[in-house]
Formats: sequence, structure tokens, C-alpha cells
Amino acid sequence: MAARTVFIAGAGTEIGKTYVTAALTRRLRGQGRPVRTLKPLASGVPPLGDPGFAESDTARLLEAQGVALDAEAVEACSPWRFAAPLSPDQAAVLEGRSLDLAKLVGWCRAQIVGTEGTLLIEGVGGLMSPVTGAATGLDWLRALGVPALLVSGSYLGAISHTLTACETLRRYEVPLCGLVVSESEGAPAPASTVAASIARHAGTEVFCIRRGAACPEALADLI
Repeated sequence: MAARTVFIAGAGTEIGKTYVTAALTRRLRGQGRPVRTLKPLASGVPPLGDPGFAESDTARLLEAQGVALDAEAVEACSPWRFAAPLSPDQAAVLEGRSLDLAKLVGWCRAQIVGTEGTLLIEGVGGLMSPVTGAATGLDWLRALGVPALLVSGSYLGAISHTLTACETLRRYEVPLCGLVVSESEGAPAPASTVAASIARHAGTEVFCIRRGAACPEALADLI
């Protein structure tokens, strides 16, 4: 039986998507639910033996799953890893590599079929960030045909960026199961204020996660 799958999409880059994904993973595990979390494309990832690897998105997601950091686990979580902190298409060029959307989607579909319980797939960058030379994160999400959980920050401008992403998902008929505002450092307004403003227009349930806080039970219940 295929896993219940949710794609964690971002309204922008560096807004706390991995933080939210890891928090959600921990909450689902705490509820006793089987969950597997993947980040198929990951940029800015040092080699496993580098001390900086522990700060990578891949390491954070494996830690949230209670999985030991070894080569097999890293490959299973993030098979396409790049050293440069750039969009995957640009990072791949620097390494003389290429990315193919069909292969990426095929790999993800195989994980969906082969996973029991819940599968979380974290995207890379923002919704419209390039993932290959020709495809964006939205193309990847649409090809998978799974619902999205949209993550936003609380920085100045986040409301407009988030509502634009919501409209884009609706335009392409991507199911949106919820929205999370992740607190941005130094934001001029509280994350809860930003979340309340977004909620008046988003047409979906909106949650707020402050830095250092756990994932709300109600958010996990949606997944």
C-alpha cells in the first residue's frame, strides 16, 4: 500500500522549511505514527565526514527520524546532494553533473510505493525555484500529484509571497493541506500576527511555529 505522502513546499528560500519538516517528523513519531522523511535534492551539503555535515538539512532530517548518520542513511534520504549552497541546477553545473526531472520523480514515486505510513518529501528552495535546467519545484510537485504543506517565514514581505504561492498552487490544482508560518529571525512583527493576516486570505488552515517550539498537535493531525 502506498504511503500517505505530503510534499513540504516553500513560499521562499531559507525560511525554515527544514525546521518545520523536522518538527513535524518528531511530532508524528511522538504520536506513534510510522513516518519517513526525505529531502531528495539538497544543496550546501558538505561530505559526511566534514564537521559541518551535522548542520545540513539532510542531517537534521535524519536526526528527527532517530536515524544514525551513516553513508547508507544519507544516500537514502538525499540521493542528489551538492556542495554549493545554490539552486540544484546551478550547483550541479559546478560539479559537472546534470539533473533530470523524470528520474527525480521516478525515484520519489518508488519511495511512495515502498513506504508504509506517512512519507514527507521536503522540496528545495521556494515553490518556483529551479530544480533542473528546465523544471521548477512546482513542476516536480505537480508531477508527483500529492498534496502540499506550504511553509512561509514571518519576514517583511512574507504575506504577499505566501499568498502568491497559495494562488499558484490553486491555479495548478495542487491540493493544499495546510500552511505553516515559521518565525523569521529579526522580523518586524510577531509570527502569530503574520499568520493571522495570511489566514484571512489563504483559504486553508494556518499554523505558526516559533523558533525552538514543537510542532502543534493539530498540524500533525492534518497529515
